[in-house]
Amino acid sequence: EIYKQIVDEGHNTGNHTHHHLNGWKTNTAAYLEDVANATTYIPSNLFRPPYGRIKQLQAKGISEAMKNKSAKIIMWDVLSGDFDESISKEKCLSNVIDKTTNGSIVVFHDSEKALPLLKHALPATLEFYTKKGFDFRAI
Repeated sequence: EIYKQIVDEGHNTGNHTHHHLNGWKTNTAAYLEDVANATTYIPSNLFRPPYGRIKQLQAKGISEAMKNKSAKIIMWDVLSGDFDESISKEKCLSNVIDKTTNGSIVVFHDSEKALPLLKHALPATLEFYTKKGFDFRAI
């Protein structure tokens, strides 16, 4: 129900592997099998490699693993750090504000671990960039 609501509200979703695998530490066959497994739950043409790490052979196999010829690998350029329980909410926000430029893709996480920092940094980021005239679009 939550997934359907996300899609119905106009958000895009993407494959992120089934077990959050680090491409640099996983052999290609196992990695692509895990991507294929996630595809059974997430019908999307978008793929974001966990940790931003993927081997060239893995990247070449993404379309086949996702059974989607229009599959696109989406990378990020700004990491909020919301998963890092050792940083403050202000540091999480500054990680984004100090590094984001027009066209940036910023990573925030929707996990219990990230929630305390996310609840502060995401709304503050949206407010900051909205006031500067930026808009936000689904990929």
